[in-house]
Amino acid sequence: MLVRIVKMTFKEEEIENFKKMFDEKKEHIRKFEGCNFLELYQEKNRPQIFFTYSYWNNEEALEKYRHSALFKSVWATTKAKFSERAEAWSVNKLVSLT
Repeated sequence: MLVRIVKMTFKEEEIENFKKMFDEKKEHIRKFEGCNFLELYQEKNRPQIFFTYSYWNNEEALEKYRHSALFKSVWATTKAKFSERAEAWSVNKLVSLT
């Protein structure tokens, strides 16, 4: 399993716009073939910072999503709202305790 973590910092005036857009697109992203999990987090003390966590079958599934029309439209809209460049990591999940 591949875990994708993306840190995004938004212009303050775009925070609500991003949240609305994410709410509209989240089901489409989650139902994309190969995506098994999707969460959105907002930093408690700096509300302009968000993180997405998504679980993918493998790197090929993530790349298929990243080249899809869905990703291209979501990312273009999202990127325009940034105050800083996004950071992203693809990591292997080693341990999970629930």
